[in-house]
Amino acid sequence: MNFCSQCGGTVTLSIPEGDNLPRHVCQCCRTIHYLNPKLVIGCIAEWNDQILLCRRSIAPRYGLWTLPAGFMENGESTRQAAIRETLEEACARVDIQQLFSLVNVPHINQVHLFYRARLLDTDFAAGQETLETALFLEDAVPWQDLAFQTVTRCLRAYFSDRRLGRFVFHEEDLPPRPLKEHRRD
Repeated sequence: MNFCSQCGGTVTLSIPEGDNLPRHVCQCCRTIHYLNPKLVIGCIAEWNDQILLCRRSIAPRYGLWTLPAGFMENGESTRQAAIRETLEEACARVDIQQLFSLVNVPHINQVHLFYRARLLDTDFAAGQETLETALFLEDAVPWQDLAFQTVTRCLRAYFSDRRLGRFVFHEEDLPPRPLKEHRRD
Protein backbone atom coordinates (compact mmCIF):
# COMPACT_ATOMS: atom_id res chain seq x y z
CA MET A 1 0.00 0.00 0.00
CA ASN A 2 1.40 3.38 -1.00
CA PHE A 3 -1.46 5.85 -0.61
CA CYS A 4 -4.25 6.46 1.88
CA SER A 5 -7.77 5.59 0.70
CA GLN A 6 -9.15 8.38 2.95
CA CYS A 7 -7.13 11.39 1.80
CA GLY A 8 -4.66 10.18 -0.85
CA GLY A 9 -1.65 10.93 1.33
CA THR A 10 1.45 8.75 1.53
CA VAL A 11 1.38 5.81 3.93
CA THR A 12 4.30 4.28 5.75
CA LEU A 13 4.60 0.98 7.54
CA SER A 14 4.95 1.59 11.28
CA ILE A 15 3.65 0.35 14.60
CA PRO A 16 0.90 2.72 15.76
CA GLU A 17 0.80 3.78 19.39
CA GLY A 18 -0.99 1.15 21.45
CA ASP A 19 -0.51 -1.55 18.78
CA ASN A 20 2.11 -4.29 18.47
CA LEU A 21 2.14 -4.95 14.71
CA PRO A 22 3.28 -2.84 11.76
CA ARG A 23 0.36 -1.17 9.96
CA HIS A 24 0.06 1.18 7.00
CA VAL A 25 -0.36 4.63 8.57
CA CYS A 26 -1.19 7.77 6.58
CA GLN A 27 1.37 10.52 7.13
CA CYS A 28 -1.26 13.21 6.42
CA CYS A 29 -4.53 12.23 8.16
CA ARG A 30 -3.05 9.51 10.47
CA THR A 31 -5.61 6.90 9.34
CA ILE A 32 -4.45 3.40 10.24
CA HIS A 33 -5.13 0.91 7.44
CA TYR A 34 -5.63 -2.62 8.74
CA LEU A 35 -5.08 -5.47 6.30
CA ASN A 36 -6.87 -8.56 7.56
CA PRO A 37 -7.38 -12.11 6.26
CA LYS A 38 -9.92 -12.71 3.51
CA LEU A 39 -12.75 -15.20 3.89
CA VAL A 40 -13.29 -17.82 1.18
CA ILE A 41 -16.77 -19.33 1.56
CA GLY A 42 -18.32 -22.29 -0.22
CA CYS A 43 -20.28 -25.45 0.20
CA ILE A 44 -20.42 -29.16 -0.32
CA ALA A 45 -23.60 -29.33 -2.38
CA GLU A 46 -25.13 -32.79 -1.96
CA TRP A 47 -27.52 -34.68 -4.21
CA ASN A 48 -28.25 -38.19 -2.92
CA ASP A 49 -24.78 -39.77 -2.53
CA GLN A 50 -23.11 -37.31 -4.92
CA ILE A 51 -21.44 -33.93 -4.49
CA LEU A 52 -21.24 -31.04 -6.94
CA LEU A 53 -17.84 -29.97 -8.25
CA CYS A 54 -16.85 -27.17 -10.61
CA ARG A 55 -13.94 -27.20 -13.07
CA ARG A 56 -12.26 -23.79 -12.92
CA SER A 57 -12.09 -21.51 -15.96
CA ILE A 58 -9.87 -18.96 -14.21
CA ALA A 59 -6.47 -18.79 -12.54
CA PRO A 60 -5.26 -19.92 -10.17
CA ARG A 61 -5.57 -23.61 -10.93
CA TYR A 62 -7.27 -23.25 -14.32
CA GLY A 63 -8.91 -26.51 -15.44
CA LEU A 64 -8.84 -28.18 -12.03
CA TRP A 65 -11.87 -29.17 -9.95
CA THR A 66 -13.13 -27.47 -6.80
CA LEU A 67 -16.14 -26.98 -4.62
CA PRO A 68 -18.24 -23.92 -5.49
CA ALA A 69 -16.61 -21.21 -3.36
CA GLY A 70 -15.17 -17.72 -3.49
CA PHE A 71 -14.45 -14.55 -1.57
CA MET A 72 -17.10 -13.24 0.79
CA GLU A 73 -18.46 -9.80 -0.08
CA ASN A 74 -19.04 -6.94 2.33
CA GLY A 75 -22.59 -6.78 3.63
CA GLU A 76 -23.34 -10.51 3.46
CA SER A 77 -23.35 -13.32 6.00
CA THR A 78 -21.25 -16.45 5.51
CA ARG A 79 -24.41 -18.41 4.64
CA GLN A 80 -25.37 -15.80 2.06
CA ALA A 81 -21.85 -15.96 0.60
CA ALA A 82 -22.04 -19.77 0.26
CA ILE A 83 -25.43 -19.53 -1.48
CA ARG A 84 -24.25 -16.71 -3.80
CA GLU A 85 -20.98 -18.42 -4.73
CA THR A 86 -22.76 -21.70 -5.51
CA LEU A 87 -25.24 -19.85 -7.71
CA GLU A 88 -22.48 -17.85 -9.46
CA GLU A 89 -20.10 -20.74 -10.08
CA ALA A 90 -22.52 -23.61 -10.67
CA CYS A 91 -25.89 -21.92 -11.36
CA ALA A 92 -27.11 -24.18 -8.54
CA ARG A 93 -29.65 -23.43 -5.85
CA VAL A 94 -28.89 -24.87 -2.40
CA ASP A 95 -30.36 -25.14 1.06
CA ILE A 96 -27.54 -24.58 3.56
CA GLN A 97 -27.47 -27.26 6.26
CA GLN A 98 -24.55 -26.67 8.66
CA LEU A 99 -21.06 -25.23 8.84
CA PHE A 100 -18.81 -28.21 8.23
CA SER A 101 -15.20 -27.11 7.83
CA LEU A 102 -12.97 -24.16 8.70
CA VAL A 103 -9.42 -24.17 7.35
CA ASN A 104 -7.02 -21.42 8.40
CA VAL A 105 -4.51 -20.61 5.65
CA PRO A 106 -2.32 -18.02 7.40
CA HIS A 107 0.54 -18.05 4.88
CA ILE A 108 -1.81 -16.47 2.28
CA ASN A 109 -3.97 -14.53 4.78
CA GLN A 110 -7.15 -16.51 4.16
CA VAL A 111 -9.73 -18.50 6.10
CA HIS A 112 -11.80 -21.06 4.13
CA LEU A 113 -15.29 -21.99 5.38
CA PHE A 114 -17.37 -24.77 3.84
CA TYR A 115 -20.99 -25.54 4.60
CA ARG A 116 -22.87 -28.74 3.93
CA ALA A 117 -25.77 -27.94 1.63
CA ARG A 118 -28.55 -29.78 -0.15
CA LEU A 119 -29.02 -29.15 -3.86
CA LEU A 120 -32.63 -28.11 -4.43
CA ASP A 121 -32.65 -29.65 -7.92
CA THR A 122 -30.25 -30.85 -10.60
CA ASP A 123 -30.71 -27.78 -12.76
CA PHE A 124 -27.08 -26.61 -12.52
CA ALA A 125 -24.60 -25.45 -15.16
CA ALA A 126 -21.21 -23.80 -15.55
CA GLY A 127 -21.11 -20.19 -14.37
CA GLN A 128 -18.74 -17.51 -15.64
CA GLU A 129 -15.74 -18.82 -13.69
CA THR A 130 -16.45 -22.47 -14.45
CA LEU A 131 -15.70 -24.71 -17.46
CA GLU A 132 -18.11 -27.45 -16.37
CA THR A 133 -20.01 -28.77 -13.39
CA ALA A 134 -20.75 -32.36 -12.46
CA LEU A 135 -22.02 -34.57 -9.66
CA PHE A 136 -19.52 -37.11 -8.30
CA LEU A 137 -19.77 -40.22 -6.18
CA GLU A 138 -16.88 -40.55 -3.72
CA ASP A 139 -14.97 -43.10 -5.83
CA ALA A 140 -15.27 -40.89 -8.92
CA VAL A 141 -13.96 -37.65 -7.37
CA PRO A 142 -10.94 -36.50 -9.43
CA TRP A 143 -8.68 -36.40 -6.36
CA GLN A 144 -5.48 -35.77 -8.34
CA ASP A 145 -7.14 -32.87 -10.18
CA LEU A 146 -8.54 -30.96 -7.20
CA ALA A 147 -7.45 -27.34 -7.28
CA PHE A 148 -6.82 -26.60 -3.61
CA GLN A 149 -5.56 -28.42 -0.51
CA THR A 150 -8.39 -26.91 1.51
CA VAL A 151 -10.95 -28.57 -0.78
CA THR A 152 -9.14 -31.92 -0.65
CA ARG A 153 -9.01 -31.84 3.16
CA CYS A 154 -12.64 -30.78 3.42
CA LEU A 155 -13.83 -33.56 1.09
CA ARG A 156 -11.75 -36.23 2.85
CA ALA A 157 -13.32 -35.20 6.18
CA TYR A 158 -16.79 -35.11 4.58
CA PHE A 159 -16.57 -38.63 3.12
CA SER A 160 -15.05 -39.97 6.35
CA ASP A 161 -17.88 -38.47 8.40
CA ARG A 162 -20.46 -39.80 5.95
CA ARG A 163 -19.06 -43.33 6.31
CA LEU A 164 -19.31 -42.95 10.11
CA GLY A 165 -22.93 -41.82 9.80
CA ARG A 166 -22.45 -38.48 11.56
CA PHE A 167 -21.16 -35.06 10.58
CA VAL A 168 -19.07 -32.99 12.98
CA PHE A 169 -17.41 -29.61 12.60
CA HIS A 170 -13.78 -29.73 11.39
CA GLU A 171 -11.17 -27.03 11.99
CA GLU A 172 -7.52 -27.10 11.02
CA ASP A 173 -4.54 -24.96 10.07
CA LEU A 174 -3.02 -25.52 6.66
CA PRO A 175 0.76 -25.12 6.65
CA PRO A 176 2.49 -23.89 3.50
CA ARG A 177 3.64 -26.64 1.13
CA PRO A 178 7.35 -26.95 0.45
CA LEU A 179 8.31 -25.24 -2.82
CA LYS A 180 8.89 -28.53 -4.66
CA GLU A 181 5.21 -29.48 -4.09
CA HIS A 182 3.71 -26.32 -5.59
CA ARG A 183 1.80 -26.84 -8.84
CA ARG A 184 1.68 -24.40 -11.70
CA ASP A 185 -1.55 -22.48 -12.32
